[in-house]
Formats: sequence, structure tokens, C-alpha cells
Amino acid sequence: MHWIADLLAAVGVVLNGIPQGIMAMALGFAVFPTSFSFGLAAIVNGMTGSVAPISFQAESLALTGHLGHNLRERSSIILFGASIMLVIGLTGTLSKIVSLLGSQIMGGMMAGVGIMLAKLALQMTKQNRHCGWLSIGLAIITYILTKDLVWTIAISVIGTSLYAVLVEHYHEQLPAHVTARKLQLVKPQFNLKILRGALSLACLNIGANISYGLITGQMTGLKPNPVNLNLLTSTQALADFGTSLLGGAPVETIISATASAPEPVIAGILMMVIMAIILLLGWLPKVGQYVPSTSIAGFLLILGAVVIFPENATAAMHGPLSTVAGITLVVTAIVDPFTGLLTGTLLKFVLPLLGLGV
Repeated sequence: MHWIADLLAAVGVVLNGIPQGIMAMALGFAVFPTSFSFGLAAIVNGMTGSVAPISFQAESLALTGHLGHNLRERSSIILFGASIMLVIGLTGTLSKIVSLLGSQIMGGMMAGVGIMLAKLALQMTKQNRHCGWLSIGLAIITYILTKDLVWTIAISVIGTSLYAVLVEHYHEQLPAHVTARKLQLVKPQFNLKILRGALSLACLNIGANISYGLITGQMTGLKPNPVNLNLLTSTQALADFGTSLLGGAPVETIISATASAPEPVIAGILMMVIMAIILLLGWLPKVGQYVPSTSIAGFLLILGAVVIFPENATAAMHGPLSTVAGITLVVTAIVDPFTGLLTGTLLKFVLPLLGLGV
């Protein structure tokens, strides 16, 4: 009866990813080409036995939406960010980058991302104050009662959507390119803004691949950790590289409950196949017409302020590089992850040359 547990775990992760898929549509990403990302990752995991699936990730979506102002800019950021990550994955330099920077600086960058997400959640309430604050209120109450992110996102998104439909009579016609079940090329562009965005997305994914990937591996209970970070990075980059040219959404590393299933590889593959089918058949856009983008605000606030920030800030502030890590945190929160990581790196290596402590 293992297959029932595997299927239930897969369905649970799919339900967790649907609201973030709706967030992707709100940012203008097409869902039909995104299905191929899930299909590619399912094939790779089946061939290699990887336990770490990929899916919609709120952090990368929020960052991409913040750094790019239209679909072309956002798709270009994803394309060049994926190119950077593909090189890192294929050359096996992910662990070397982390060793060079150190866990404190990486923790500072990730903690800064947590603040960015919380700030974005509050900014989203300006689009629709009633729905935004209702989402935040429901998310806070649900997380306090359950300490569970799946329930938090489910209750806050469903509750806010019901209010929007029943009270405000919300019904939004999504753009044609979002719902179209065909492939449309999005011509990439390149400038300094795109480059900075791509580097920021790559920095976020470096931290996420290490933390989320290893956590997913730990959930299997197997030792040594069964997650190959270089394979995970290469798979995620390849998935984003192709669909970004077609206006598809980014799919990244997640902490997946499928890792705790009896057959974690099979459960992860099932999850990605189910998500691919949902996108191919156009079911997600039908649901998305009745879900306001502000419904995700509560989840982003909890994710950033309660889940990501405290753990990473603690790691950043305990050790000899606490000052540098603190500056990395602040710069990331104010500017972007790449600028924060670059600032921390320069301070770590330049200050000692000047005879100054770090």
C-alpha cells in the first residue's frame, strides 16, 4: 500500500504549489510552457533517482516580480539567471562558492530575502486593502495554531478568495498569453538591470538549493544525504532556461513533503507529473480567475518574517563574521540579493587586507 502514501504526499505538495502557480499567473507568466519544466524534471529524477523535486517557489517569483516590470524583463532575468546556475551546476562549483563565502554571509543574504518577502507582502495590501489584510490575518492565525505552512497557505488563500468572490464579486480575466495553450516566443533583452536581476536570482537560488535541497534530503531519513546539489542545480536551470524563452514561470527547489513518503523518488515524480497535467489541461487558469493576487500576501509574510528570517539571521549573527553578515543582510533587504552578497564578499576579503577586523 506504499503507493497510496506516495500519492497522498504528491497531492499534498501539488496543493501547496497551486497558490504559488496562481501568483506566477498574476505576474504574467504563461502556465502552458511551464508544464514542460515539470515534465523535464520528472524525467531527470526518474533517470537519476533524485529525491528532490522542483515546483513553483514563492521566493523566486516574488524576487523576479520585484526586479522586472513586465513579462519580457522577467523572462530575461530568468533566462540569464538560469544560464548562470547551469554553469554552476555543470561545473560542480556550488559547494565551492558556499565554502568561499561561508555560512554566515549566505545566512545574512537569505535573512535579507526574508525581509524582502515580508516587505513585499505589506506592499501587496495596497492593491486591495481588504483582501490583503484579510490574507495576512488568516495566515498569522493559522500559523500560530498549526505551525504548518501548507495549512497557512491553504486557509489564507482560500479564505481570501471566498471573500473576494462572495463579497467583492471578484472575477479577473487573465491575459491571453497567460491562459493560451500554445507556445509563444518571448524575445529576451539584455541590459544592466537584467544582469543585476539575473545575478540576484542566481544568488537566491544558490542559497535555496543548498538549504531547501539538503532539508528535503534529510526528510528521507537516509544517510548520507541523498540529494546531489549539482544535479539539482543543473535540472532546475535547464527547466527554467527553456520555458523562460516561451514566457513560462520559474520553477525552483522546494522543501518537499514527498521526501518523507515511503518511496520518495516515486512520490516526487508523481507530484511533478500531476502538476504538469494540471498546467497542460489549463485547469490552473480557470481557478486563477477567482483568486486575487493579494491572497498570497499572508503566506509571503509568514514565509519571510517567521520561517526564513529567524533561522538564517541566527546563523548569520553567531560567529566571527557577524558584522559582515549583518551588513549583507541589510543591503540584501534594501537593494537585492546579488548586491548584498557582493557587499559581504568584498568586506570579508578586503577588510583584513586593510588591517581591519571583520
